[in-house]
Amino acid sequence: MNIQLKTKRALVTASTGGIGFAVAKGLAEAGAAVVVNGRSEGSVNAAVARLLAEVPGASVSGVAADLSTAPGVATLLAGISDIDILVNNAGIYEPLDFFEAGDDVWDNYWHTNVMSGMRLSRALLPAMVDRGWGRVVFVASESARNIPADMIH
Repeated sequence: MNIQLKTKRALVTASTGGIGFAVAKGLAEAGAAVVVNGRSEGSVNAAVARLLAEVPGASVSGVAADLSTAPGVATLLAGISDIDILVNNAGIYEPLDFFEAGDDVWDNYWHTNVMSGMRLSRALLPAMVDRGWGRVVFVASESARNIPADMIH
């Protein structure tokens, strides 16, 4: 597929590895300037270096921020500008018995899996609408249809 995104700027959350990294790489290959995100500076720097090595000539930057908190989202937003494509990929999961999960676990799931994407979308969508172009993608799991027994959230 040949999509041209040379004038677009993309943010992919949780993109230092796995699906997020693959999405960031695909967007970079299509010409978009890509912002990589992860929780640690080291993993973000490593992902940026890897993308630059794998996609010569790509425009890649990174911002380390924990998106499970409003201050973390604010840190990310302060480090970016003019995002045209937002890929909300941040999500956590751990095998845990339903009866062993306390409120702190549920709060962490909620803030990471839901509120991180909502906060970013609310912050970035108005400019996309004003420019008349933008894309917001939420990456989800097959577990929405096929729920593993140990996946309590």
